Amino acid sequence: MAESSKEDLFQLIKRFGAYLSLRMSSIFPISLENMCNIGPSGVPPQSEDLRAQNAVDEFFQPVKPTLGQIVRQRLSEGRKVTCRLAGVILEESSPEELQKQATVRSSVLEVLLEITKFCDLYLMERVLDDDSERNVLLALENAGVFTSGGLIKDKVLFCSTEIGRTSFVRQLEPDWHIDTNPEIVTQLARFIKYQLHISPSRPERTASNVFSSTSLEQFFGSL
Repeated sequence: MAESSKEDLFQLIKRFGAYLSLRMSSIFPISLENMCNIGPSGVPPQSEDLRAQNAVDEFFQPVKPTLGQIVRQRLSEGRKVTCRLAGVILEESSPEELQKQATVRSSVLEVLLEITKFCDLYLMERVLDDDSERNVLLALENAGVFTSGGLIKDKVLFCSTEIGRTSFVRQLEPDWHIDTNPEIVTQLARFIKYQLHISPSRPERTASNVFSSTSLEQFFGSL
């Protein structure tokens, strides 16, 4: 967080310096470099005015927040997050698919790693056998999730029923829960402070503390 703040301040100072430099050049336009370009009226070339205006416009442009800043802003009310794997972190959306393979969505990886820096994150999924567990853990490991320092294998939880996943969430008492199952989201609405329901159809909120999005990365990119 400190590094990003330093970078923002550096960029702001740099742009302010460029702005002052161009404004001074518009006030004192005569120089050895452009003296021959000044007309009889003594008016500086229009290009100088355009450059100065562009500098003003650029200076007053808002600084675009980093992904880390967006994640922190979205989750500012909570520090513990539970999240379903299938359909959110993984390309596969059902336990049956996980029996064959597990694939981490490349588009969600950067968001996932930012969440692990700021929050105590637990990932969970319903699986049908031990092979499915191995497939999921291997996919997360190959994607570099465990080497980022924010997530360990012990925080990847597996269960055999949807009721089991609901029980995991309630026991962990997170500030945020992320899921694709609308029934689980509805059941947890009165126990969890905030929830994010991931659905391709982008449903409307079912409760005041339930948000909806078509994907995890879309939710953190919609500020």
